Amino acid sequence: MGKEKAAKPAPEIGKRYVPASESRAYAIAALGQGLVYSCMSSYITDFYMNVLALNAWFVIFLMLFARVWDAVNDPLMGMIVDRHKTKWGRLKPYPVLTCIPIAILTILMFTKHLFGVDLSQKSTAVYIFVAAVYVIWGMVYTSSDVPFWSMPNLMTANHKERAKIASYGRTVGGIGSAVTVALPYILGFMPFLVSRADFNDIKYPIMAISMTVIGMPLFAMSSFKIKERIDVPNAKRRDPGDPSALKRIFRCKPLVLVVLAGILSFGRYMLQAAAPHVARYAGFYIGIDRATATLEQLNSNISKVGMIIQIATAVGMFGAMVILPKLYEKFEYRTLMIGSCLGGAAAGVIALLVGWFTKNLFICIPFFVIMSIPLGVINVVSGIMVFDCLDYMEYKTGYRDNALGSACQSFVNKLGNAFATVAIIAMYIAVNIDVSTLNAGPEAAVELAKGLGPGQNFAMYSLVTLVPAVSLVLTAVPLFFYDYIGAKKHKVLSELAELRKERGITVED
Repeated sequence: MGKEKAAKPAPEIGKRYVPASESRAYAIAALGQGLVYSCMSSYITDFYMNVLALNAWFVIFLMLFARVWDAVNDPLMGMIVDRHKTKWGRLKPYPVLTCIPIAILTILMFTKHLFGVDLSQKSTAVYIFVAAVYVIWGMVYTSSDVPFWSMPNLMTANHKERAKIASYGRTVGGIGSAVTVALPYILGFMPFLVSRADFNDIKYPIMAISMTVIGMPLFAMSSFKIKERIDVPNAKRRDPGDPSALKRIFRCKPLVLVVLAGILSFGRYMLQAAAPHVARYAGFYIGIDRATATLEQLNSNISKVGMIIQIATAVGMFGAMVILPKLYEKFEYRTLMIGSCLGGAAAGVIALLVGWFTKNLFICIPFFVIMSIPLGVINVVSGIMVFDCLDYMEYKTGYRDNALGSACQSFVNKLGNAFATVAIIAMYIAVNIDVSTLNAGPEAAVELAKGLGPGQNFAMYSLVTLVPAVSLVLTAVPLFFYDYIGAKKHKVLSELAELRKERGITVED
């Protein structure tokens, strides 16, 4: 039997479709989205727990309920997008239609005083309002997020160009997230603000208003600057015996493994989401005496500790994002994911031990940087792997579920944020930190932070060290079984172009 010839690559695989200006426009839109999304993902727990001082169990159940609803809402949005095409395009209308509602809801989410009502006075109406805003925000956000991150799928038929566009977008979007993460800490270095008794009440509304005013117009730009070159027919009705869209997702082993790895990687959100909590309660004091710290000194110290963690996180995350395009040519996506996760986990354990025994956060900076590398890798590479899995599923089934596949990624990201929030609140409960005392005023906040014991400080510090480390190890496990790589991937891509022509999928120049 003669040696089997390798399949020849289709012309679409090597052709460049997207001009640099369009790639930049997509990335700038991602930056705008990152400015706003990071408001929620990084600070909603601190706002709920330390500003509104809501009941911890209420926050846990709210997060879990919202994620259960997302399990319905995200795939539903994906199926709506896949089944309907407007005269403006399949994906392009959604960012511009949702930008204003998202802006309004984001500002409401971080509001303590509304129409003269103090929302920290926890009436039943307040809890209903908080829950409604949070859940509706998630639904509206999904309506823009799923189509937006599906756009590279329709911008080009070249899988390498698609990966670069997605990588570029995720990197620039991450810069937007970093700006938002840094802003509350930057405000903490302004003496005329930190000396105010209501500093924690006003810093988050300032952040939410400024980030939405800047971010949402940039995000809406994608509706006007992006071209959908791949024309996918509306999802057809299933023939008798054909699997449903959701069954196709669950039967696609590579996609299931990527989704599972994404869920297990929830700890990557802890470095940003838990940073303000660690800054408050982990017991690190820079240039001040814990026993005699004033309100102004404590607020300034929170900003210093938080900034150290966030800057180190940004360096590791963006450093990884910047060099990833060069690594794609040398390493499989799976290899990059596994290697970064295991290396980051080791760095997290070292940061825990070194930081705790030396009480010197500066010594831990290199380990925080290394631990943050997987943040950049997972944020970018997991999305690209989802695109590859959609190619594989299309090859196997004949269906191209672009938006439904991206909905899986959206759901995983929100689920990860929810798990991070639950982990933070669970730690408060486990070590008996009673944030309800904050309602007694800012001086009570000072006494609460100063009165914590070593065990409580250690537990809070573990939120940005041990918890992410364990999560990263778990993330690597399913990826060892991911086999859509090498010759198998090449064969699929080589044959897919011809199959698309048979199935009525056209590609414009």
